[in-house]
Amino acid sequence: MERNAVDTPVAIPVDAAHLEKAVSLAVDSVANAGGPFGAVIVTADGQVFEGNNRVTQDNDPTAHAEVTAIRRACAALGTFDLSGAVLYSSCEPCPMCLASSLWARVDAVYFAADRHDAAVAGFDDAVFYDFFDSGPQVRAAGGVMTVRHERTTTALAPFDAWRVLDTRIDY
Repeated sequence: MERNAVDTPVAIPVDAAHLEKAVSLAVDSVANAGGPFGAVIVTADGQVFEGNNRVTQDNDPTAHAEVTAIRRACAALGTFDLSGAVLYSSCEPCPMCLASSLWARVDAVYFAADRHDAAVAGFDDAVFYDFFDSGPQVRAAGGVMTVRHERTTTALAPFDAWRVLDTRIDY
């Protein structure tokens, strides 16, 4: 992401045509047995990659439109780093999609509908947002899903192996 003299991110202007394309992909997805979500990745050099929600088509709960677009872009470009890219989504990305965008180093995310619009249609991600907003104690107690740290004697072995690997590819 570009930065100015005081090292703060410089906003990338939204491209309404790409945002409308994401919405169009979502409508097409519904017509083709997919979920009502679409996404477009535009790289820094202007390459465009599309994705639609394929959760029910692929029996893959991670096949959200944003993740599908990120996967397609990374595969076509031969990289896991989409620095400089912008993600346009038909709807506010869920926590998984936002995390995927962060891991891909996407510079900006723009969305048309928000999470409340999705909830009215039956896609209520509020429980996921609440889960991530809760502290480790709540997660360990098993509210939505139990997540608890259980250290083993070999827990650090993978990181020890990684640190000394001369051929590693940092990410």
